[in-house]
Amino acid sequence: MYETVNEARIIYLFESIQRGTMRAAADALGIAPSAVSRQIALLEQELAIPLIERHTRGVKPTEAGRLLLEYFREQRSHQDDLLSQLQELRGLRRGTVRIALGEGFVSDLMAGPLTKLGANYSDISIVLDVAGTNEVMRRVCEDEAEIGLIMNPPPDSKIVSRKISKQPILAIVGPDFPLLGKKGPLKIADFLSYPLALNHPTFGLRQILQLVEQTEKIRLTPHLTTNSFYILRQYVKLQLGVTFLPAFVVRSELEAGELFAIPIQQPILQNAEAHLITRTGRKLSIGANKMLQYMASGMSSLQ
Repeated sequence: MYETVNEARIIYLFESIQRGTMRAAADALGIAPSAVSRQIALLEQELAIPLIERHTRGVKPTEAGRLLLEYFREQRSHQDDLLSQLQELRGLRRGTVRIALGEGFVSDLMAGPLTKLGANYSDISIVLDVAGTNEVMRRVCEDEAEIGLIMNPPPDSKIVSRKISKQPILAIVGPDFPLLGKKGPLKIADFLSYPLALNHPTFGLRQILQLVEQTEKIRLTPHLTTNSFYILRQYVKLQLGVTFLPAFVVRSELEAGELFAIPIQQPILQNAEAHLITRTGRKLSIGANKMLQYMASGMSSLQ
């Protein structure tokens, strides 16, 4: 019966699962694939339980493997917390803040926080990755990102919302759209006969619209499906049809009179929310704490 875990060997398991294959893990670690396989086998022998399942396309963790990976991520997170606290005691203001967020948040919302952090903490670097809601949540849960920013995340005990901002979803249209100026309130069914552009289902906005479809018993059939908010904006600017977005995503275009927003009488759309998230129990670094404060302040300004 084992009494300790050989933590030095867990990195081989972690890299193999993260990268999908032992060969990819070996390339990342700069060693032979046989060495990776041997270290994982020794770890399984020590713990007396299988940790991976081999498939034609690579490896996946067993339930025991998932527990070990979660332990590894926790330990790495604690180490980051310790280093951050030691830096604070030494008066240092360096480090890296990793943020994952939906593309729609990048322009207007991030401009202020990035500027403030750069001015006050110039030695802190930022890694900013754009992803869909599901991927942002995964990165935050697995400590690949300290902070996430998404629309209407599904309930998850591993995630805590540090700031919530109500952001109604509106119909975004061009200046010649037939329903523009029509006396409301308009319902989402009023837009079904017009060409529609939407995100992929991995995006929070699309998931909100799918819930609306179920509630209203309607079907939204997009003419265009994309992972790019820029393409959604261009689609409407070219007056090819309509899309559904919060106002902040197209704020500059609305202010310039290039696009127009039409409110929709639908409770789910009216109560959509932006969530600033972190992993439950995660102690943020100095830089991440400051960035979190700046981002929360930026969300308040959008309400």
